[in-house]
Amino acid sequence: MTPHTHRGTGRHLRRLPLLLLLVGLCFGLCLEASGAGGRKKKRTAVRRPKVGLVLGGGGAKGAAEVGVLKYIEQSGVKIDYIAGTSIGSIIGALYSVGYRAADLDSLFHSQQWISLLTDRDQQSSSRMFTRRDSTLYVFGFPVKHAKNPDTQRRRTVGLSHGDSIVSLFTTMTRRRGDINFDRLPIPFRCVAVDLRERKEVVLRRGNLPKAMRASMAIPGVFKPVEQDSMLLVDGGMLNNLPVDVVKAMGADIVIAVDLTQNKRKKSDKKGELWQSLRGKNEGLGAVLSWVLTRPDLNKYDENVRQADLYINPELRNCSAADFKPKKIDYMIKQGEKAGKAALKALKKIKKQQ
Repeated sequence: MTPHTHRGTGRHLRRLPLLLLLVGLCFGLCLEASGAGGRKKKRTAVRRPKVGLVLGGGGAKGAAEVGVLKYIEQSGVKIDYIAGTSIGSIIGALYSVGYRAADLDSLFHSQQWISLLTDRDQQSSSRMFTRRDSTLYVFGFPVKHAKNPDTQRRRTVGLSHGDSIVSLFTTMTRRRGDINFDRLPIPFRCVAVDLRERKEVVLRRGNLPKAMRASMAIPGVFKPVEQDSMLLVDGGMLNNLPVDVVKAMGADIVIAVDLTQNKRKKSDKKGELWQSLRGKNEGLGAVLSWVLTRPDLNKYDENVRQADLYINPELRNCSAADFKPKKIDYMIKQGEKAGKAALKALKKIKKQQ
């Protein structure tokens, strides 16, 4: 029994190195698998950069933003947030609810924009005065009838009430009532200015068509929009390129489309007049103050610097009122030209997503 036991023990001892080798290999493979799994988990945890799109104001020149959007779509860049001012808020809001560049191209080419944006009545446009229902028209532009006075509206500047454009926005966005703009297919913000407090207002919830209308309420053209205790007008008076707004939403990379041409130097004047007119005429006084002090220029310059990709279509021979078909076509093509020039940079952004 004893020799047999020693021989068995010897055989087991001879097998021991092989067993240890196998155990070591298995342990090493387990560690490698664990490491690979850990690395894979780490890669999954890395958050892709969020891209914000900023659309500046500029009236009819917004057609160029449509041209740029065509190349943003071509690049494949995913837009996570949108912020816009004035015409940029209109394009941005429509884009945020699902419209794409081709749809917006058709919109710019098909609408009678001058009539739409001013509520102008074509039947009355050739006559100096026309009275219809409770409204008095001057060369087709609606003015509130004297028999139905509205104290607040008489104190503010602007002929058009913007009813036609709000009706169109409601139909197009299919959004009624108050909503949270973060819940749109692409989270959205638009910028307006409160004439009463002389301050910028970032609209992030409420009635979407009304917010769009407020952001584009050019003083002297549109009546301000009353909301809560505010009297809202075109956001371009204080923030025409809201890069800071989209960054506050969470954007890591910002693509800014700026329609500004013939850029002016900052005014050396202080903002005393802007403040001194506080509480006085809520329309003309605020507009006059803005013209003299230009409080928007400092923020504009900083927003341009903060943009990761700055796109500025060449539109020097165009104006904010150029809604004629040939001009619209030209501005869209200028936007396409600028978008094409930025395509390489857009594709680099796409690779980061």
